[in-house]
Amino acid sequence: MLVRVRRNVPAGLRLVLGGLLIAGGILGFLPVLGFWMVPLGIGIAALDIKPLWARISGRD
Repeated sequence: MLVRVRRNVPAGLRLVLGGLLIAGGILGFLPVLGFWMVPLGIGIAALDIKPLWARISGRD
């Protein structure tokens, strides 16, 4: 899934989307939002940070 996001979403927008998901996950006690949004947001934001992407994809 993260590879598809990396391919289809522009670079700057991925970082913003990841930040919004993390912020929404912090409010996970609300009915619509959930704590599942935090790891997903970190994963999407990590796509724009080269050392983190190398670690996720298995390339060191």
